[in-house]
Amino acid sequence: MKPVIWHNPRCSKSRKTLELIRAEGFDPDIVEYLNEPPGVDDIEVVLKKLNIEPKELMRKGESIFKELNLGSESNWNNLITAMRENPILIERPVVLAGDKAALGRPPEDVLKILK
Repeated sequence: MKPVIWHNPRCSKSRKTLELIRAEGFDPDIVEYLNEPPGVDDIEVVLKKLNIEPKELMRKGESIFKELNLGSESNWNNLITAMRENPILIERPVVLAGDKAALGRPPEDVLKILK
């Protein structure tokens, strides 16, 4: 199993999560999701693995969240499309390992899926 991290190198939590994964002896695939946005299917897989709703994967403090009025949006497909079109909305980092996923908030949370 090779972990995958949706990574933003400018984010301290993302950098710390990557450091922890490597410290556990893994060489993850790194996807800089701001440059390589995940597809709708990828986002849906993550939501299913995390067992969360789309808004729980979104960075609500981002200006685009407010500009698009996503706080009042409840349509699953519209929220996923917004993340696909504006990947800055996706909470980071997301780590995938086999059939599991974790958000690196805090970074140590990803360790439970690497065992």
